[in-house]
Amino acid sequence: MPRAVTATLLALTVYPHLLLAQGTKLWLQSRYEEFEKGQPEGTAIASRGYLEAGPELRSVLLTPSTYIWAVASDTQGNAYLATGSPATVLKVTPAGASTKLFSSKDLTVQTVRVGPDGSVYAATLPGGKVYRIKPGQSGLDESTATVVFDSATLARNPGQAKPADQTRYFWDLVFDAQGALYIATGGPATIYRVDVTAATPHAEVFFESDEQHIRCLLFEPNGNLIAGSDGGGLVYRIGKDRKGLVIYDAPKREVTALAESADGRLYVSAVGEKAKSALPPLPVQGVAVATATITIVTPGSVQASSSNSLIPDGSEVDELSPQGAPRKLWASRDDVVYALRTTPQGLLAATGNRGRIYRIHEDGSYVDLAHAATGQATAFADAPDGTYVATSNTGRLYKLSDKPDAHGTYLSDVLDSGVFSQWGRVEVNALDDGGAGPFEVFARSGNVENPARNWSEWKKVMPNTGSAGIPAARFIQWKAVVEPGARLSSVGINYLPVNIAPVVDEIAVEPGARVNQAAPPPGQPVQININLPSVQTGLSYVQDPATAPLSAVRDRTAVTVRWAAHDDNGDDLLFDVYARGDGEKNWRLLKARISERYYSFDSIRIPDGGYRLRVVASDAPAHPLGDGLTGDRESDHFIIDTTPPVLTSLQGVLQNGTVHASFVATDATSPIGHAEYSLDGHPWQYLDPVGKLSDSLIEHYDFTIPVAAGSVPLPENEPATRLPATDPAEHVLVVRAYDRYENVSAAKTVVR
Repeated sequence: MPRAVTATLLALTVYPHLLLAQGTKLWLQSRYEEFEKGQPEGTAIASRGYLEAGPELRSVLLTPSTYIWAVASDTQGNAYLATGSPATVLKVTPAGASTKLFSSKDLTVQTVRVGPDGSVYAATLPGGKVYRIKPGQSGLDESTATVVFDSATLARNPGQAKPADQTRYFWDLVFDAQGALYIATGGPATIYRVDVTAATPHAEVFFESDEQHIRCLLFEPNGNLIAGSDGGGLVYRIGKDRKGLVIYDAPKREVTALAESADGRLYVSAVGEKAKSALPPLPVQGVAVATATITIVTPGSVQASSSNSLIPDGSEVDELSPQGAPRKLWASRDDVVYALRTTPQGLLAATGNRGRIYRIHEDGSYVDLAHAATGQATAFADAPDGTYVATSNTGRLYKLSDKPDAHGTYLSDVLDSGVFSQWGRVEVNALDDGGAGPFEVFARSGNVENPARNWSEWKKVMPNTGSAGIPAARFIQWKAVVEPGARLSSVGINYLPVNIAPVVDEIAVEPGARVNQAAPPPGQPVQININLPSVQTGLSYVQDPATAPLSAVRDRTAVTVRWAAHDDNGDDLLFDVYARGDGEKNWRLLKARISERYYSFDSIRIPDGGYRLRVVASDAPAHPLGDGLTGDRESDHFIIDTTPPVLTSLQGVLQNGTVHASFVATDATSPIGHAEYSLDGHPWQYLDPVGKLSDSLIEHYDFTIPVAAGSVPLPENEPATRLPATDPAEHVLVVRAYDRYENVSAAKTVVR
């Protein structure tokens, strides 16, 4: 058992009075969004919110290639992989043995198909060629493999238009009932038909579109060819007369896959935001080609796979009824659909970029069947007792079993309870659909987030039967072993966090400020912001909204204190504010049981002097009487000074056309800030104390003022008429002094 767990368990034993946080909490997982955060292995997650035994997804082969773009299989169960980086065609037996049939210096082998004659056909890009590998051949390359189609040498057929540029994008291959090969291409979007049964394969343009790419092909039982495009997201039905009819305009720009059920329902997956293209139209069948510069963009799904990124707005799978009526069947903002496959149990969808395989049902519900340990699940093919699944980033071949795993497991995500906690009863709700199958539940705990770092061992728990006996700790995780037939609709773990005392993180005191809840009256001073120290330094506690600037107004008669505090248990807190003056030993209560995180009070409650405030936080409201805990913090030292200086010994005499004056300014609390004088109502003039430096509680002033004509500044408001002076030798001298907190007092004397 980890040391931290042991030490805390010992503390609970030795100190039984250790308090616990408010009430028992329940960590409950019952919805799909909660279950999908875990790690299933042989366990499926249903969109309706339950876990059940799922098919095993077994790795068959890890290839040296980054991408597997396509997979095909033959009647013996061998898989054929089209890979990129490097570009190869690999043959893989059901047992996982691989043989390199073909390699290319081209960028990638984009698609592969097994023909009716057992030969393997592979298309490369950007070389724009299709190669044939006959049964028994291996180790071929561009110089030794048979080329059955080369877009660079395609001859114009009478009455048909040839693309303006060489086709370089090959996306899909299919065979018709007569064994002819059809090639879906892009740049421009064209479908070619190749008679591969002839001694010299003959190629011709079968269908052209003004889209950018034909992305996927599907033959219907009646011989019609279904084609999906990239650009406008169109689905065509092309008859044997080579005339194409748009049967569906998908809501997204790129059709990535097609599938058809046995009863004639057509499934269309599409991705990418549809927008009006600014590209010039591409040539269409039967229209002469004009010279134009055309920019072809690689399909979004291919770009997403190459860069391992998402496509905006995700994917959508739509269903077209046999009569052609469309409906949205399924959609995901987080997945890109690369392949579809119909099964008796539902529609399979291979997706990226989380490597997930879904089974979609007719009512729109779905099951997250399996997670590949790669970026994208890109293709499906038949496999003995299952389905081959090809993946990219990295290139790996899997086999998805047809049957549920006998012992599927599901590993939940990790719960961080925030503090050291005691774990109680495990609650499990299992659906009973006519006989629920067996399951087991295990749990483990630890005091670091990573379960691999010295957590407790897995402990089997008996659901719904009392305490599970899981070691107390901060983190916990559960695991379920699900056998066929079992469905777990919810798993919950009760826990009781140990009560942690609240913490007052920081305090700010602002003398001369008041917080008013009501709007200030007209003439109210401009509002100011009171910031906590961490906000001023850009280190605000977890960007807590409570630490945002607090609006207040200037008020010399008030003091405002604000604070930041937190409680690891999430308990509601109340606060008490105390004050203590310099030289005092006892704290005096100013205000109790404050729920806000600030307090404004009249400064008259604490006379002038130096002070500290103390804020005490209590979680008592969240606990039984006497069980609450407290935490506190003291403010920095601050000064309250609301009393103006005292002016004494003011005197002045008139000597030789000057006024010589002196006075003393004294303040009981803070140094004298500055002084001014005014003679005969003239503007105020700044005055230095004796010694120039103003930094003491007592300052002496001694100064001389010339009173000759022109030597004294004119009054601020010159009168229109001036009354004659009864005594021209009389002058009135007014002085005023400010302390450091802008308290001011004035005095006057008459000088003759």
